[in-house]
Amino acid sequence: MTNSADTTRGDLLWETIPKLVQTKAQEQPDAVAIADTDRDKQLSYNQLQAAVERAGKAFIASGIEPDDRVAVWAPNMAEWIIAAIGLQAAGAVLVPLNTRFKGREAGFVIQKSGASMLLCTQNFLDTDYVDLLGQAHGPATADLPVKGLSELAEIVSLDATPSGVAQVIGALTSWQDFLSRAERVSDAELQARINARRSQDLSDILFTSGTTGMPKGVMTTHAQSLRGYKVWSDLVGLTSSDRYLVVNPFFHGFGYKAGWLASIMAGCAIYPHAVFDVEKVMRKVAIHRISVMPGPPTLYQSILNHPQLPDFDLTSLRLAVTGAAVIPVELIRQMRDHLGFETVVTGYGLTESSAIATMCRHDDDPETIATTSGCAIAGVEVRIADDDGFELPRGQAGEVLVRGYNVMQGYFGDPEATLQAIDSEGWLHTGDIGVMNAQGYIAITDRKKDMFIVGGFNAYPAEIENLILAHESVAQVAVVGTPDERMGEVCAAFVVPKLHSSGEPHQINDQDFLDWCKTQMANYKVPKKVIFLPELPTNASGKVLKFQLREMVS
Repeated sequence: MTNSADTTRGDLLWETIPKLVQTKAQEQPDAVAIADTDRDKQLSYNQLQAAVERAGKAFIASGIEPDDRVAVWAPNMAEWIIAAIGLQAAGAVLVPLNTRFKGREAGFVIQKSGASMLLCTQNFLDTDYVDLLGQAHGPATADLPVKGLSELAEIVSLDATPSGVAQVIGALTSWQDFLSRAERVSDAELQARINARRSQDLSDILFTSGTTGMPKGVMTTHAQSLRGYKVWSDLVGLTSSDRYLVVNPFFHGFGYKAGWLASIMAGCAIYPHAVFDVEKVMRKVAIHRISVMPGPPTLYQSILNHPQLPDFDLTSLRLAVTGAAVIPVELIRQMRDHLGFETVVTGYGLTESSAIATMCRHDDDPETIATTSGCAIAGVEVRIADDDGFELPRGQAGEVLVRGYNVMQGYFGDPEATLQAIDSEGWLHTGDIGVMNAQGYIAITDRKKDMFIVGGFNAYPAEIENLILAHESVAQVAVVGTPDERMGEVCAAFVVPKLHSSGEPHQINDQDFLDWCKTQMANYKVPKKVIFLPELPTNASGKVLKFQLREMVS
């Protein structure tokens, strides 16, 4: 038996994400769950449950077993949510893919996770994700849908009619044909799968990159997701009457867990938004009376600076949640004064901490919200430590350590990296540098890792460097973040060309190099500037002195 305080925990209320949906369908069957206005699709909570259960049956009929991994590579849309919860209902583990990935990047995550099925779109921003995979991994063989992706048995196209890829992909199925398989599975068989899943079972594997340069799969459970985002929902004050415009991408914890999952917990309406366009966002807020719109600071700055802002009625907005960068105090004030937000909240987290660790409270003053990332949420400990892990006095800068139920289960298939990230006492070493004040609020001041943030997206130099090294004329490369007025930071690359047999360096054209990068990596990773050097500056041990590189572009 649990005590009364425990009954509000999401993991105890619902146990798993599919059971959460079933509960909400019973509590408010006719309330709007998803309003995908761009695609003229609206689902009540009762209809969402029916759609999820149909998808769950289709996954079972397709041979998906408990703990199998299934990848989803698509923009924010109703089918993304239905597919994600449907595969979880079948007992599988969700593996989201970044919509900005190129084929090589997506293929690595699919291969690393061992995903046996991929659900994706073929017409997003004129991009066919199936075609991207084919280009990166070569033609199919009789028994291998995509060369190099040995576990991938089938690709399901979320678009109406898959086409033009038969020579690349062997097993390609339309979403409707996939769903038609549900008829082979009974209600009882699906419910048995749902009932067999426990809160401590994995709900998802979100891939993030580290200083090694190779993406790592962060494993989290249903309990972690439900408990953490029940806390999040309660702290920000999400209610069943809210209309939540989810601009943050579903493949990220901000759009997935603090987005549609938190919305379902609160019983509010989810408005997916696939591509950020200032005017379209303002129009959608005005027409649909959106009340909740979280996002990175650049989202709000773009709206405030738009010349047509006075033309739109944004008075329905009441709640903003932001983070991922230092926020000017004046921005918080303008969000309240000019955009009408009653509540503005900031927070801090990373994928390894279920994307949640600290949060400001709704009644904190603008300076606190702008200059700190809040204090630890209930059930989570945060400390500032020296290089040996010992806690530092308040006011001193050190590494941010996190311990609690939110800390990941580990990196999928990488126990060595897990041991490096989580110490023997359960503390997650975040690699971020921060200062904690007397009230327990932290300010992130630097990064122990080289990571930088481009418009809200984490960019990892080592990963970008590995991608650039595939260029036939590049011998060495170092990447740093450099300040940018619009994006916060952007990528700058320092390249040492290979030498010909004559000893002369390869001649690389700046624009040709940057154009090549655009074909190899997500656009937020693409260098905005390249500098060619005869050699990289290093210290006595051979480590690249990146502070010198930053000085060159500062």
